[in-house]
Amino acid sequence: MALENPSDLAHRLGRQAEAVCRHYLASGRREGRYWLVGDVRNTPGRSMYVRLKDSPKGPAGKWTDAATGEHGDLLDVIRESCGLIDFKDVADEARTFLAMPPPEPEPRPHERRTPAPVGSPEAARRLIKMAQPISGTIVTTYLHERGITDLRGTGSLHYHPRCYYRPDDYSPTETWPAMIAAVTDLDGRITGAHRTWLDPRRPDKAPIETPRRAMGDLLGNAVRFGLGAEVMAAGEGIETVLSLRQIADMPMMAALSAAHLAACHFPDTLRRLYIARDNDPAGDGARDSLVERADAAGIEAVVLSPRLGDFNEDLRKLGRDALGALVRPQFVPQDVVRFMTLAA
Repeated sequence: MALENPSDLAHRLGRQAEAVCRHYLASGRREGRYWLVGDVRNTPGRSMYVRLKDSPKGPAGKWTDAATGEHGDLLDVIRESCGLIDFKDVADEARTFLAMPPPEPEPRPHERRTPAPVGSPEAARRLIKMAQPISGTIVTTYLHERGITDLRGTGSLHYHPRCYYRPDDYSPTETWPAMIAAVTDLDGRITGAHRTWLDPRRPDKAPIETPRRAMGDLLGNAVRFGLGAEVMAAGEGIETVLSLRQIADMPMMAALSAAHLAACHFPDTLRRLYIARDNDPAGDGARDSLVERADAAGIEAVVLSPRLGDFNEDLRKLGRDALGALVRPQFVPQDVVRFMTLAA
């Protein structure tokens, strides 16, 4: 038989709504016709209520979080409380709870997937597949607040409205909106993902301990903006690289850390590499290592230095025109004409 569709499975769970809540939302308790709990991730509290019986207001299993406005069904409860990503995994967990027999294989069993190991390249690919374009989302608001308004060529960036975040192995899982960046190798294959969790109330990073984290295979790979060519730029952070792209329309890559910048792989076509260093000791070390590797590969290395801590700080505090005036003398003259026509 074919896999049940989500509405059928949710209906089956709704017929055992209280049992589902007692199992997956054990931090809550029943009050009248509802199950009350802190949120869909089983946090203690009373702001989320789950309907336990069918009523004119809706079917059993529907829930609403009065604090956040989130709502959903019992499949969402299973997904969030168990920290699952794919519907296949959510459905399997639901069937296990309902003591259903497993479904027969699909006609193309090679497409059947098992849960990806946490932090693996496959988990990164699945996360990116679940995300959506950044246009019209708080990702663009966040970037605009940082002075990054020209977002052409940013197809490697995505938005996830409820990306999982776990402070440590002993803390409950939270969800926050996030900017998801695809990390790719030289062939364009996704090898990892970088998450920047965002504050839904203001254009800033989320108020959590580590609002930026990467996952997958990062060494040598990068978040890429534009296709590799004979001239390109490389930097540490996504915002740093996007700041340079406000004044120089060339291919660039963000390696995500100083150590990874020092180890980034070079396209075969590369002849000149601009190194957008951060103004700190780690940035100095990455610069020196990358210059040495570029020289050994016969690639001309040109170091770009910010006036302040990094190029995004320059863009935010000095402005786009001042950033252009700062970078222009550091470029090879023919590249000024070729790539900086957007600069004031």
